[in-house]
Amino acid sequence: MVIFGVAAGAAVAFQADIGGPTSASSPAPNGVWLAASLSDDNTGIGGDTAGPNLLSLSQPGHDDLEALKKSQRMVEQRETAEAVRRKAEYEAEQARKIKVFAPTQGTITSNYGPRSGATHYGLDIANRIGTPIRSVMDGVVVDAGPASGFGLWVRIRHTDGTIAVYGHINSFSVREGQRVSAGEVIAEVGNRGNSSGPHLHFELWDQAGRKADPLAWLQSYGVWTG
Repeated sequence: MVIFGVAAGAAVAFQADIGGPTSASSPAPNGVWLAASLSDDNTGIGGDTAGPNLLSLSQPGHDDLEALKKSQRMVEQRETAEAVRRKAEYEAEQARKIKVFAPTQGTITSNYGPRSGATHYGLDIANRIGTPIRSVMDGVVVDAGPASGFGLWVRIRHTDGTIAVYGHINSFSVREGQRVSAGEVIAEVGNRGNSSGPHLHFELWDQAGRKADPLAWLQSYGVWTG
């Protein structure tokens, strides 16, 4: 007796001789079949060989294919979610490695947002004239000197592409093109320009030059979260 398992065009035969030779079947064009043949008196040399009995095995149906597709989608979704999680963890770890300092010490008197019918684009930190102002992050001085409305200012482009603006300063100790480190003293709190009292006006511009919320940016690095 011979049993053939036929799938995807390949045939595998399991043979047990019971009284005579065996026979094989051609692979079915679709599906999976078992071919079984038992010899009888007609088989032998020069005789006729009986055709095998074909037993159809089950094929994946429509529901099975849909379940397989759904399972594959779930696997892909889990892989995507895991990739997003790992990316977020990596970025958070990188952010923790970046040194960021508060621009100066003092009391926040005005934040970013609407003020007196206009938008206030900075963070005002009040303190006495001469209080040290520090670079919040490593970077390069874009310019330092007179600025309309600010009296004097310093602007520093950080390694992440953002730009910090320090306005109404009393004096500065850096020059254009100079590299500075996070925490390095670059200026002193003043009361120059359109100012109602000694304070630092601190702005943060993003990589595209748009003015962003400086307090939220500092807090994203764990600074001034109290």
